Amino acid sequence: MQIPILKSMKKLPGGLMVAPLLLGALINTFFPHALTIGGFTQALFKDGAQALIGMFLFCMGSQISIKQAGTPIKRGFVALITKFTIGAVIAITVGKMFGIEGLFGITPMVWMSAFSSVNTGLYVAIADQFGSKDDVGAAAVIALSGGAFFTMVALGASGLANIPILSMMAVIIPVIVGFILGNLDKEMKTFLGQGRHALIPFFSFALGAGMNFQNIIKAGIPGIVLGIAVVVITGFAGYFMQIAFGYKAGVSAAIGNTAGNQLATPLAIVAADVSLKPYLATATAQIATAIIVSAILCPMLVGYLDKKIKAKKAYTDIEMKRAA
Repeated sequence: MQIPILKSMKKLPGGLMVAPLLLGALINTFFPHALTIGGFTQALFKDGAQALIGMFLFCMGSQISIKQAGTPIKRGFVALITKFTIGAVIAITVGKMFGIEGLFGITPMVWMSAFSSVNTGLYVAIADQFGSKDDVGAAAVIALSGGAFFTMVALGASGLANIPILSMMAVIIPVIVGFILGNLDKEMKTFLGQGRHALIPFFSFALGAGMNFQNIIKAGIPGIVLGIAVVVITGFAGYFMQIAFGYKAGVSAAIGNTAGNQLATPLAIVAADVSLKPYLATATAQIATAIIVSAILCPMLVGYLDKKIKAKKAYTDIEMKRAA
């Protein structure tokens, strides 16, 4: 008897990421020692998040083509800069005004992590449904928002955290190496491209296995507010910024979410600046909540804008025919 597990996961918004994440969190919450038995089991399902994310970034880097068409690159960089700018402005403002403890119990590193990143898998799924090949192609650039690099840059440059340059380089090196290999060898690019989606559920489960629903419940309202804010602020910002550059489409709001691998960002930040360790558990829980909330709401926002644009276009076409 065949059970359509993969098909069912894909029906959920960001299902390849969200479903394994929740499963890992459930196991860790109710059976916390089930995965700590050592060997390959613990290495893969409990302790493997960072290595798997590194491999994911390596594979994503290999898909960024140096000869890629200008339109996808343009849209990708508009989206990337929009997300980074909004995240940096909010995080730095909160840090300067309220200190490292942050606003509403949300620290600057959480504001930056949640606002500056895009769930690439979710973006591609939405772009494939509501956009064009150029929108899907923009994911190669947008994927650079994932991980701790931009958060480290913003916090380090603003003085809100002591982030060594080497720590930032350690985050981006897998992307650079993948980029070089992918552009040197087309077969290598194709080979590595096949690994992107397969890695998502594995590192998502491992990230979830480091979470506890008790912490998510504690994160509660701040985490939910954070997720909604990410969708509304960065979703509409992405939409209007693309309009400013001559492209009007609901799919532009598909950047209004938080990347799943941002769960590892607080850990990376704390590894670079141990003074932030007291905020690690709460930060991880808040980001986890933002990931789930934004993964559910973002496709709804894109669908709404897409429907509104198409309805307006249809109305305009009718009026033009009547005038003719």
